[in-house]
Amino acid sequence: TRQLSTLINAGLPLARALRLASEQVSSKGFKKILTEVISSVEGGSTLSDAFGAHPKVFNKIYISLVAAGETSGTLDKALLRLATQQEKDAAIASKIRGAMVYPAIVLVIIIAVVGFMVTGVVPQVAKLYADLHKTLPFYTLGLVWLADFIIHFWWVVIILVIGAFFGLRTLLATPTAQRQVDKLKLQIPVFGILFKKVYMARFTRTMSSLLGSGIPMIQALETVRDSSGNALVGEDIDRAIVAVRGGKALSQGLENATTFLPLVAQMSRIGEESGAIDDLLGRTATYYEDEVDEAVKNLSTTLEPIMMVALGGIVALVLLAVMGPVYSLVGSGNLGS
Repeated sequence: TRQLSTLINAGLPLARALRLASEQVSSKGFKKILTEVISSVEGGSTLSDAFGAHPKVFNKIYISLVAAGETSGTLDKALLRLATQQEKDAAIASKIRGAMVYPAIVLVIIIAVVGFMVTGVVPQVAKLYADLHKTLPFYTLGLVWLADFIIHFWWVVIILVIGAFFGLRTLLATPTAQRQVDKLKLQIPVFGILFKKVYMARFTRTMSSLLGSGIPMIQALETVRDSSGNALVGEDIDRAIVAVRGGKALSQGLENATTFLPLVAQMSRIGEESGAIDDLLGRTATYYEDEVDEAVKNLSTTLEPIMMVALGGIVALVLLAVMGPVYSLVGSGNLGS
């Protein structure tokens, strides 16, 4: 997108600029799509229509900004806005994924440690008790049954895991389940405020780009609503659309939005009063992007001790179930006999 903007700004014809930009693309699939886009443009289609034929690659925001740039004769500037927005979105997503790496590693370690103890150590303890004709405590018996099941019916475990994965994915694809997940994202401790800031950054950055490109307020809100990434945020944007259609300002439509942080409505009001709402929303986006950056750093610091305590607790419980019976035998002198 940034390369295409530079080439068009340099005065190259659109089809030629697309060809040059496509030569820098390494993905074969994306290059094939760009070839189809170039053919459409050479056949007389507008760039926005050519992109619109591939909605899985070019979303509504992308197409709306390109269409606005074509209408106003500022396609290069519209593409530049898009490039900046894509880079901001990618940076936020990358930081959040980075913050999740540590918890994921700890989770894998927990599963590996518990799996080793259940399948490797527990059967040995069970055999020892069987040789001594002793009865295992009920909590250790539970682990023994689990170990036997995993060892002898491992294929059932694999089927259950795969079935649960696809079943959960199918369930989450339904609107009702997706709405509940989106609601949970906003309410979950620690992560809830982070998700809100991510949504605020996305909303304000996109609105700034759309309004700055001359797209009408209601059309901009509809475009942002469809790409909000959260059903509840989308519902609040819907209510704002109704308010704007009724003659109210955007700031008024967002005042009672429960999923929106107060600063968005406040900065919208200042932008409306000054006539520079796109600029004020852009500043708000930068603020929330910085907030997300800081929150992700703090998240890593917060999660580390929590995950270590969780790891220690789970391992301690398994050790109690495995080693407790052994210590009981040693204490009673059964091992010596």
